[in-house]
Amino acid sequence: MIHRYEHRQGPHTLVLLHGTGGNEYDLIPLGLTLDDKAHLLSLRGNILENGMSRFFKRIAPGVFDLDSLHRETQNLINTIREAASKYAFDPEHVIAVGYSNGANIAASVLFHDATVFWHAILLQPMMPFKDLMLPDLSGTKMFIAAGHDDPMVPAAETRLLEQTLKDAGVEVSTFWHGYGHQLTQLSIDAAKQWLKQQTNELDRPL
Repeated sequence: MIHRYEHRQGPHTLVLLHGTGGNEYDLIPLGLTLDDKAHLLSLRGNILENGMSRFFKRIAPGVFDLDSLHRETQNLINTIREAASKYAFDPEHVIAVGYSNGANIAASVLFHDATVFWHAILLQPMMPFKDLMLPDLSGTKMFIAAGHDDPMVPAAETRLLEQTLKDAGVEVSTFWHGYGHQLTQLSIDAAKQWLKQQTNELDRPL
């Protein structure tokens, strides 16, 4: 997959996954805002929809092509593992940061494989699958940002995703804001504070 990697001094890596129409540069500023010490691996989705990059195909807005989602999820898993080897970052401390379409494929990775992401930040995510059993995700922590007035993701779907992940052992923190599907500064600030709490232990000198 087309990607951009930026080496930093921290012990963990943020995998940045853009929304529809984004690219491998879009979320670099967000990654730096969230944690300027983390390595950054920012990926471009393989799929083009009317000239816009996505991580998997959809049949209609909010309706996923599940075959494409399964296939591209495995492509993403392979890419992250190859990048860990190529760039020599710790594969056990990889944190997903996904917005919208990127958040959805990050969630799909968790549904497929418990070993890829240590933790995850999902901004405006949807439920990727309704009938797929999750692996045991005990030890994984997740931040979800959701909007009360999101026209694309009903609050009930966010709560279903939240509960499904909790049932698989994920420790979920959900931040609700009063806006729609857009990425908000409120969400970014809350995610940054949450991430700092998760990485404090790694940053302490031995």
